[in-house]
Amino acid sequence: MTAENNKIYLYPLWLRIWHGVNALGIILLILTGIRLQYSELSMLPMDFGLAVQMHNIVGVIVTLSYFVFFIGNLVTPNKKYYKIKPKGLVKRLTKQMNYYISGLFKGEESPFPISEKRKFNPLQKYAYIFVMYCFVPLAIVTGIALLFPELIIEQVYSVSGIFLTAVLHGSVGFLISIFLIIHLYVASIGKNPLDNFRSIINGYHDVHPTEKDKKKEK
Repeated sequence: MTAENNKIYLYPLWLRIWHGVNALGIILLILTGIRLQYSELSMLPMDFGLAVQMHNIVGVIVTLSYFVFFIGNLVTPNKKYYKIKPKGLVKRLTKQMNYYISGLFKGEESPFPISEKRKFNPLQKYAYIFVMYCFVPLAIVTGIALLFPELIIEQVYSVSGIFLTAVLHGSVGFLISIFLIIHLYVASIGKNPLDNFRSIINGYHDVHPTEKDKKKEK
């Protein structure tokens, strides 16, 4: 990882490509998923059969891209940003939560600014871990099961296995949708609302000097 003037190179090319493919895929899965969920209401100007085909095809693409992310985080330096550190976790989460609830609106500095060693604040980090290592795999597994229903147990405690799988798949999809909205909002927080969006395109994060840095310079 290299720094260039007031920029830090945080997003390697493979991660940026994956992020773009995954983001577009997730959005298409949400839209087509809504069409499938409300098949009788025609909430979207999309043929139901086309929505089914798109959902299945995009689901396969997102599944393959997930393995790129998973393997990339095993063999590249990016894995260090996802290391779990239990010691002092509650304190760090509380500190960041207080910043989002009040400090942010008072103009206070972020308690965990982005640096070469820390790409995410504590809340972001563990939200990403839950989503990328729990919710997304669960959505993939249940999606594959629905694509090949013969793999599903016929009944679970006298309830249709396909029904339970569909409910679980839809619920996880809803949680991922909520995460996406929050993710976009948090990405807009900063000195410039577009900084983080530019970063994921060019790979460089703009580092803005804090008040402490300015005092040191004086």
